[in-house]
Amino acid sequence: MSEALLAQETGAAPLAAPVSGARQFWRRLRAQRAATVAAAVVLLLFLAALAAPLLSALAGQDPNTYHPALVDSAAGGVPLGPFGGIGADHWFGVEPQTGRDLFARVVYGARVSLGVAVAATLLQVTIGVAVGLAAALGNRWVDQALSRITDINVALPLMVIALGLLAVVPPSFPRPVLIALVIGGINWAGTSKIVRAQALTLKSLDFVSAARLSGRGRWSIARRELLPSLAAPVITYAALLFPVNVTVEAALSFLGVGIKPPTPSWGQMLTEADTWYQSAPTYLLLPAGLLFVTVLALTVLGEGVRTALDPRAASRLRIGTGRTARGERAREAAS
Repeated sequence: MSEALLAQETGAAPLAAPVSGARQFWRRLRAQRAATVAAAVVLLLFLAALAAPLLSALAGQDPNTYHPALVDSAAGGVPLGPFGGIGADHWFGVEPQTGRDLFARVVYGARVSLGVAVAATLLQVTIGVAVGLAAALGNRWVDQALSRITDINVALPLMVIALGLLAVVPPSFPRPVLIALVIGGINWAGTSKIVRAQALTLKSLDFVSAARLSGRGRWSIARRELLPSLAAPVITYAALLFPVNVTVEAALSFLGVGIKPPTPSWGQMLTEADTWYQSAPTYLLLPAGLLFVTVLALTVLGEGVRTALDPRAASRLRIGTGRTARGERAREAAS
């Protein structure tokens, strides 16, 4: 007899349908006000990056056109007008010496900075999951070999290796692709360690043992049994890796081995702005402020994703309020 029919005969209220895992995740994420605001900021930044040509056309500018009449050549190229030349035609002002529109360069720079971080994070996760699963499912010698390679990778200084690789690669190679490959190809060890530890724990559970006894191969078990269970920790770690990769790309560009002019990126803009912080502070504050807001929003969102995927773990940033947390626990108990 169905629950609805039983409730109708007994006069009791029908039981609520169990909430799916995806719905529970989104409900927990929305209950965290700081994470919701951070998600809105991140979404706005990605939309601005994707719509960079449209936004630049709307402003009537492009990122590489010089406007020498908008800078004071006698003063070394300082932008004319207040606040770095901000006005109706140039919403964020103009770049010192060249007069290039800062709004267009900022939105195009978001494309490069965020795109490199996305590609590097995906590469890190792909390599880390593959190596971690191979170590957990392989024999003792495979596990030992891959674990030692992972330990060596952890010990490698990311910035030093990246500086060396980026300095020797020919300039003809696309720089954003190269930076994403370098960051993702070096910094995958953390993901591998998490996947290996979780996979070794899952191997001892009954559902994996039943799949093994049914005659399925180890990679079939990995694809159908282990990967779905590994999704939560991998997504959580990837969400926390993303702001780190944004910072690494900006640091490499700031050190002069990242994105090369005239392609704009926030780190490359900071490199050129370090001599203008007194005469044209807007040129420095815009990319620095956007980089700070982006990393902060991504960090808060990553922490919110971690808490939503594992509600038993307390948030380090204490996202949400005690009343919200108590209400969330009550709704989960009711469902």
